[in-house]
Parts: sequence; C-alpha cells; structure tokens
Amino acid sequence: MRILLIEDDLRLAEALVEALTDQIYVVDVVTDGESAWEQVQTLAYDLILLDVMLPKLDGISLCRRLRSHDYNQPILMMTARDTSTDKVTGLDAGADDYIVKPIDLPELLARIRALLRRGSSSASPVLEWGSLRFNPSTYEVSYAEQFLHLTRKEYSLLELFLRNGRRVLSRSSIIEHVWSLEEPPEEETVKAHIKSLRQKLRAVGAPPDLIETIHGIGYRLKQPS
Repeated sequence: MRILLIEDDLRLAEALVEALTDQIYVVDVVTDGESAWEQVQTLAYDLILLDVMLPKLDGISLCRRLRSHDYNQPILMMTARDTSTDKVTGLDAGADDYIVKPIDLPELLARIRALLRRGSSSASPVLEWGSLRFNPSTYEVSYAEQFLHLTRKEYSLLELFLRNGRRVLSRSSIIEHVWSLEEPPEEETVKAHIKSLRQKLRAVGAPPDLIETIHGIGYRLKQPS
C-alpha cells in the first residue's frame, strides 16, 4: 500500500514516515500543496495523509481540487485546530476522515486501516487465495494453517499480489507500489525478492508456481485448484 504524506513540519513528517514504514506502508513525502498536486498526477496512491496548513496551496484547497478532478482515493486530513467548524470545512471539501494534532499514532494507524478497508473491493480484512491467508492488520501470513515469517518487502509483495488476483503485474508496476521514490531498486532486485517469497511459500506446502511468471510481461497469482 502506497501513501502520500503531505506535511511541511519535517520533524513530524519523519516521525510519521517511521511509524507508517513500520506498518509496511510505502510512503512518499512532499511539503507543499502544489508539489502534492503534481505528485498525484505522477503516481497512484492508496491513501493521502494531508495537513491543512501548507505553503503554496493549503490542504483544504488541494482537497477540493482533487475531488473536482474526480480523485476518489481516501484522504485523511490532519490539523492542529480542534473545532467543529474546521472539521466540517475539511469534510465538506472532500476529506474522508479527520485527525487532530498532536497525532496519536495508534489512532492514526487505525483510521488509515479503516479507510483502506472501506476502499477495498473485499469486505473482509483478511485476504485469501485458496489455502493462503494474509491479515493486513496483523501481518500474519499462513498457508494451510502453517505460518510464514516474511521480510517487509515480502509482506508488501504478497499483499500486492493478493489485492490484484489474476491481474498481471509488471516489474515496473511492482516497483511503483512496493518501493518508495527514495529507494528505487533494479529489476533484478525485484526478481530476487519474488524468488525468496516463492521459496518461503513452497517451504510450507504451497505450489512452486503459486506466483506465476508471465514471460515478457510480469507476475500474477495462479488460480487455486
């Protein structure tokens, strides 16, 4: 899951990036509203975490602009002002939810999980594919009731595959969703992570081709038998 954090307080931004990265989210950071608008045109995000007070273009105006251009992904606003008027203004501008600074991290993470579930085509928070189960809230992965221990990137890869099912994902698409702009890998690195994920799945009884290679195109999950 990729999140765009729009926050001009660099210390707060660093703390939020650390907390979100610990939850296996990929996070990109911009510090003003105009840069955020350009960033949204460049990359697809699963959620926007948006400060209200921003240079160049404030959060309320950015939110209105996004919604007027049919941007439908969840937007969670942050503000230092805890008044009902400010909350109403933000929600009327198109925000899906609102949190007040100083940020309570457990509450923020819970609100993000709720918004991402709301935007998912599946009502269940647990992702399943045959005997494979993945709970994004707890990052517990099992195959035929045997649990797997994965690295952060392997968790992110598996979640991406499960959310896309039979859709073929190119290596460039995988990089876009799983790696931040500050750490773009070589395509060989993607192959190495997928190989490791396959080995761990196979070790608990999954078919060796559960993650299929579609030669010249990319990867997808094999249809459960």
